[in-house]
Amino acid sequence: MAGLSRSLPPPRTALLRSITDSQSKEVLDRGLVFWFPAPHSFTGEDSVEFHIHGGPAVITAVLQALGSVPGMRPAEAGEFTRRAFQAGKLDLTEVEGLGDLIHAETEAQRRQALRQMSGELGHLYQDWTHKLKRCLAHVEAFIDFSEDELIEDGVLNQVDRWVCDLQAEMEQHLKDERRGERLRSGVQVVIAGATNAGKSSLLNTLCQRPAAIVSPIAGTTRDIVETALDIGGFPVLLSDTAGLRESQDLVEREGVRRARERVEQADLTLVVVDCAHLPSDAQQAAAFLQEHLRSVLPTQEQPETVFAADRFLLLLNKTDLLPEEQRQKLDRELRRVSGFPPVCLISCHTNEGLQDFLTVLHSSVKTLCGDPLSGAPTLTQARHRAHLQQCFAALAQYQRYRDIDLALAAEGVRLALTSLGRITGRVGAEEILDIIFKDFCIGK
Repeated sequence: MAGLSRSLPPPRTALLRSITDSQSKEVLDRGLVFWFPAPHSFTGEDSVEFHIHGGPAVITAVLQALGSVPGMRPAEAGEFTRRAFQAGKLDLTEVEGLGDLIHAETEAQRRQALRQMSGELGHLYQDWTHKLKRCLAHVEAFIDFSEDELIEDGVLNQVDRWVCDLQAEMEQHLKDERRGERLRSGVQVVIAGATNAGKSSLLNTLCQRPAAIVSPIAGTTRDIVETALDIGGFPVLLSDTAGLRESQDLVEREGVRRARERVEQADLTLVVVDCAHLPSDAQQAAAFLQEHLRSVLPTQEQPETVFAADRFLLLLNKTDLLPEEQRQKLDRELRRVSGFPPVCLISCHTNEGLQDFLTVLHSSVKTLCGDPLSGAPTLTQARHRAHLQQCFAALAQYQRYRDIDLALAAEGVRLALTSLGRITGRVGAEEILDIIFKDFCIGK
């Protein structure tokens, strides 16, 4: 198809060629041709790449021409990446990072995915895997060869120290407040508050389109209205909810129930309050807002965490309806009261205060997601967390049986190694034997 039937081009060298249909000899496009001999390719196999123009007609014609070549077939979904994994070119964390990179919609998601695809998370787990293999090899060697006086008595004490160190590292790794998973899937931000506070107007203002119906009639929003946003490079799933109030309407009551459920699940709740309903006295307004926040708070929250700054933002909407003097007094009073979440005075009608609010929102979202480029690599998948928790529990089994039954203790280390291996997709028994014979020179 590239007119190179007599000899292959030099490896990894771009050639500008006419791409033709091998049967009709029709020229389909003019593009670049690359040849990657094994094992120096993405899959580790002999590979060819056609770099063609991206028009649908060109792509369809080239794919049809390729399909008519004997022995050729379209790849299954993800087949090239699967072959790369099976050839040892990528571990599972790198495969998942590649998938996340392809689907990344924001800058922060791209950075996190690229960091994982480069192998940082996999290298951390491979390091732990190597340490666990050494622990298991030493325990197995002690069980099999200690009676022959080939193994020193201090071997198990060394294993105890390694296991404790690994547990401490894993525990710290698991205490990430799910920042990586949150960045991967999006921060759940919920708009909540009483009816007609301006929640739907806020949603429409933030997404810059009429996503939700706005009406002066109370109880217009019944179901959850969701929209995805990019807030300063961080992914946000913003949800508008039904106004929180008592109602005899069955449909509205269901909407209120769903709203409260969504607030309980939220990473961050934007509590919207209509300024027109606030007492004119600043101190009374502060007391009113405290009570209002308690009514929005998830029922399982403890009183002392009522106004957790990392979970709530208080938005006082319709400030254009307040006199300037009253606004200033209210702002000063709320800043003076301790324990309040961040407060933003805004007007969805005039857009006043929205830029300051977006700055506060970006700061909150960034705190929830963390910086994907700094510190140790974070967990990005629930699968990783589940396997790491199993690994941590298995190491506890080692400590529990260490002085009772060493075979059961060794099984705990083996289970830990298996759980960790399921994250990267790499674990083998032969490596354990290699360490036993290398570290102790048994069987000379």
